[in-house]
Amino acid sequence: MRPDTTRLIVITIAITLASCGGHKVRRDGPGSGRIPNLPGDAVPRPEPRSKYGNGPQYEVLNKTYTVMRSSAGYQERGVASWYGNKFHGNLTSNRETYNMYAMTAAHKTLPLPSYVRVRNLSNNKSVVVRVNDRGPFADNRIIDLSYAAALKLDMVRNGTSLVEVTAISFDKPAGDRPTSAKKPPQPPLVSTPASSLSQLFIQVGAFGDKNNAVRRLALLSQSGIKDGFVFEDKSSSPSLYRVRIGPVADVLQYDLLVEELEGLGITDPYLITE
Repeated sequence: MRPDTTRLIVITIAITLASCGGHKVRRDGPGSGRIPNLPGDAVPRPEPRSKYGNGPQYEVLNKTYTVMRSSAGYQERGVASWYGNKFHGNLTSNRETYNMYAMTAAHKTLPLPSYVRVRNLSNNKSVVVRVNDRGPFADNRIIDLSYAAALKLDMVRNGTSLVEVTAISFDKPAGDRPTSAKKPPQPPLVSTPASSLSQLFIQVGAFGDKNNAVRRLALLSQSGIKDGFVFEDKSSSPSLYRVRIGPVADVLQYDLLVEELEGLGITDPYLITE
């Protein structure tokens, strides 16, 4: 979808006011200046909930976001972006000063502050960051990393990466969903050992009746999505028939597939590894 000029201007202004949003230029790093020594990971510790940036609800680009009561149990896979020099020195959503060389991040719904581990699914590098900002508000992005965190994950050059985000929480699970959108129950995400990179797939349905899975697969095929298949998950009792697409090579392919799926009314795809 190509937004018209007016919509693009509105998005740019709204994202700037929101402190960050993933719409950055490729050269948003330190330029030709000296890069400071990169810090170690953020060290998780109990912190009081910030007085700022915690809702309980807020609106950006005519969309309402509900801030989670707790980060406990949060884990999600999707696309990470990063933000740097353009916002360096500005205030974050919880009124701290954004430092592109610190191990921080922005998230739409996690409480501020929160701590999360972010794992780059393309190379298994991981970092721990402190979430102190809101965003990214670009479509199909789940977290916006500081320049330092993105550099340590080796994703600065591409600007985005497919990642797994897992909360490090001192709270007991409170039943919050990871995003404001309602999603069906998902199978647990299993981290990939560092010694072995797995392929990525998009799952678009799990059915107890194989015929329903075949119908979903036919819908994908008729719409021009040719890499779909049905995986029989015998670890469930009775077996579940999971409809998957892939393998997915990169963020560009993932974005295109998600857009196509939304056009078919499939709004709850998620990344899995095999």
